[in-house]
Amino acid sequence: MAEKRDYYEILGVSKNASDDEIKKAYRKLAVKYHPDKNPGDKEAEAKFKEINEAHDVLSDKQKRARYDQFGHAGVGGAGGNPFGGAAGNPFGQGGSFNFNGQTFNFDFGGGGAFDDILGSLFGFGTGGARRTRRGADYQTTVTLTFEEAIFGTTESVTVDGKSLKVKIPAGIDDGMSIRLKGKGGPAPEGGGEPGDLYVRIRVKPHKHLTREGAIILSEQHIDMVDAALGCEIDVETVDGVVTMKVPAGTQSGTPFKLSGHGVPFRADGDRGPHIVTVIVETPKNLSRKQKELLEEFRNSKKRGFWR
Repeated sequence: MAEKRDYYEILGVSKNASDDEIKKAYRKLAVKYHPDKNPGDKEAEAKFKEINEAHDVLSDKQKRARYDQFGHAGVGGAGGNPFGGAAGNPFGQGGSFNFNGQTFNFDFGGGGAFDDILGSLFGFGTGGARRTRRGADYQTTVTLTFEEAIFGTTESVTVDGKSLKVKIPAGIDDGMSIRLKGKGGPAPEGGGEPGDLYVRIRVKPHKHLTREGAIILSEQHIDMVDAALGCEIDVETVDGVVTMKVPAGTQSGTPFKLSGHGVPFRADGDRGPHIVTVIVETPKNLSRKQKELLEEFRNSKKRGFWR
C-alpha cells in the first residue's frame, strides 16, 4: 500500500497555518481539481478526493490535534486495510472475504442489493445483459452492542420460519450489510438460483465511547491540580479499565493514544488506537481555605517564585 501523503503538503500550507489559510488553500485547489472542470480526468479526480480528505481533518480542531500528534493513525488512516476500502473503514465500499468458511459480501450504496433486486424482477443486470432467474432477495436487521461490533459475534436470524446462524466479523460498523448468498427466497419454479439474504447491521451507541473508523474515542475529565502535578487515571476501554499516566502540565484538550485498544482493521487482528482526550475542569464553589491557597499560588507567581 502506498504511503499516504502529509495533509499539510496536500493543501500546500505550513503546519502552523491558521484556519483561514487552510480554508483558502482548500477552496483554491478544490476549484482547480473539481470533476466538473476535469471530466474524465482520473488523476484530477484522485487529487480532488485527496484534497477533501485533507480538508476534512485539518478543518476540524480535534481531528487536526490528533493528526498533529499521531499522524494518519490518529484520524483513521493507519493503512493496512485488507479489504481495499477507504482509510479508517475496514470494509471499504464493497467486496467480500471468507471468515471460518463463510463468505461475507458488503455493499454500501449503489449496485449490490439493488442490482440484484432489479435482476430478480426483470432478469437483467445494470449492464443490460440477461441474468439467471433468481429467487427474491430478503433483508433483515441485527442490532449489536458497541463491543459486539468491535470483537465480532454470532447472531441468529429467522428467515421464513427457519433459524439461521450469522457470523458477524470483528470491526463491522453501523449501517453496513452482510450478503449471504443463496440464503434468501427459494429459486423460481422451473429452475434458477435462490435469492440472497442481506443482514443490515445496527450498533447501539456506547455511553462513553465513540468510533471513527478503526479509532475509538473518549474523554476523561480531571481537575486542574491533577493536570498541573500529573497523575494516573483509569480509562474505560473495550478491553476493560486501563491505567493511563497524565504528565504534569497537561493542558485541557490534549489527546493521548492507547495503542491496540481500538477497532480491528486487519485480517491478522491488528487494531487501531483508542484516543483519550483529557479535559481539565476548573473547580467551582471553593472553600475559604482553597481560595486562600490559590491566592497564595497566584501571588507567588507574580513575585517570580517560579523563576
